[in-house]
Amino acid sequence: MPTTAAVPPPRNPMREALSYPVFRRIWGASLFSNFGQLIQSVGAAWAMTELTGKADMVALVQTATFLPMMLFALYAGAIADTYDRRKVAMLAIGIALVSAAAMTVTARLGLLAPNLILVFTFFIGTGIALFGPSWQASVSEQVPSASVPGAISLNSISYNIARSFGPAIGGVIVAVAGAAAAFFVNAVFFLPMLIVLFLWKRDQEPSRLPPERLNRAVVSGVRYVIHSPKIRVVIIRTIITGTLGCAFQALMPLVARDLLHGDARTYGLLLGAFGIGAVTGAFAMNGLRERFTYETLVQATSLTLGIAMLGVAVSPWTLLTVAALVVGGASWMISVTIYNISVQTVLPRWVSGRALAAYQTAIAGGMATGAWVWGHVAQAFGVSVGLSVAGFGCMLSAGAAIWLRLPHATDPAEDRAKMLAEPQVDLELTPRSGPIVVEILYTVPRFRARAFYSIMQEIQLIRQRNGGYSWSLARDIGNPELWTERFHCPTWLDYLRQRSRPTQSEHEMLERANAFHEGESPPLIRRMLDRPFGSVRWREDVRENAVAAVPPGPAAP
Repeated sequence: MPTTAAVPPPRNPMREALSYPVFRRIWGASLFSNFGQLIQSVGAAWAMTELTGKADMVALVQTATFLPMMLFALYAGAIADTYDRRKVAMLAIGIALVSAAAMTVTARLGLLAPNLILVFTFFIGTGIALFGPSWQASVSEQVPSASVPGAISLNSISYNIARSFGPAIGGVIVAVAGAAAAFFVNAVFFLPMLIVLFLWKRDQEPSRLPPERLNRAVVSGVRYVIHSPKIRVVIIRTIITGTLGCAFQALMPLVARDLLHGDARTYGLLLGAFGIGAVTGAFAMNGLRERFTYETLVQATSLTLGIAMLGVAVSPWTLLTVAALVVGGASWMISVTIYNISVQTVLPRWVSGRALAAYQTAIAGGMATGAWVWGHVAQAFGVSVGLSVAGFGCMLSAGAAIWLRLPHATDPAEDRAKMLAEPQVDLELTPRSGPIVVEILYTVPRFRARAFYSIMQEIQLIRQRNGGYSWSLARDIGNPELWTERFHCPTWLDYLRQRSRPTQSEHEMLERANAFHEGESPPLIRRMLDRPFGSVRWREDVRENAVAAVPPGPAAP
């Protein structure tokens, strides 16, 4: 009798991610730090409410929290890609810890003022902004690529578990012991993360090339995002969602005080309801991802988030408001997690910190700007009007899919594919020699010209996001079968980096382009040192026919 093969149990990416000790320890420590930040945010927002009572000033607390991410995230991403991510994360947590401790001392001395609340909140946010890219980019070093989506969801769950209970705890702490106690708890809760990062023995793969300078690394990250259509779409959609969806968080203290006539405990209850919804949404992600596309989920959550805002705007009862916030929290969580997964699963490792920083800049910039806008709207027209306008905007944002459709879910991007032959170098070069001009000559039959031209548009994006500029494609008017691809790199070292960056899928695209070439030999590649008139400085000790002064990288056009 034939035997029936046992059916393997369904995969649970989150459970798999937690099976890795390094990730599990860091995730647990992040839970503590998230609790501390949420407790601190309750203290800061309520202290501002008591000191000023102005809607715009209360909303500025959230602006001060997220503004550093908008200002510094790209530099933080460049630092994460350039230096040891563990050490960068430790430095960032140290900055936040010192700022939280200073805020505690100031509050205990009775010197806390509205401007100081914003200043200390800004510096704590600066530490978190520096920490974020290093932490998120290192997820792929803590778990295998197949478990990365589950790890991303768990990181979101960590924050939202804290959101579920931290604000309620913060409300009790503020009501019983004052804002200074909330600030002290935040400072103490940063310590577990410092400890686990210190104990993490990170395996860092040494680079064959020296690190990029910070400013150039930032430019490389921005260039990658600009020339990556998938990431560009996600960034724009993230800005839209962040700007509109942040009205909940920005106006929550005023909902508690003005619409429900409550106190700090009420504020904590509302934030807890929003967090419970977010955790529910995060746990539902695995099942939803299997049944629906990312685009369908984002459109649905945009509608439900808008409806939840309208419900809070018109609700006179705490119970109804709590129910609407649970729905809103789940919708917000699903949208933000989808954007995060969409970015991380298409990134090569060399730029992961910077691209994640661009995502963080988008979400933080949208939330900081939105908090300022909705605070002023609430100050001028009332909290209900501000939430209603934001709610209608969320519902309308579902139509963004007409122009900006999210990319389909993919497996995590492969990193460098293979080592290729080294280029021939018979001229003395230094790392700063440049610009380097690269020409690739193809012979393509006329009947294949249109298809070749089409695929070369994809090649253009690959060259540009990996470091090339001034890309062009020319066709010989005397012999139309001859095509010349041409691009520049700023220096010889930049060219070596550009050749080492393509992923497996990008190498496959380059091979598809080469397949159009007909001839006994592969396409001819010419690498030239550009010397514009007047820029050459010959010296007597300069030798011709010398080898390159820097280590060659893997060859590619």
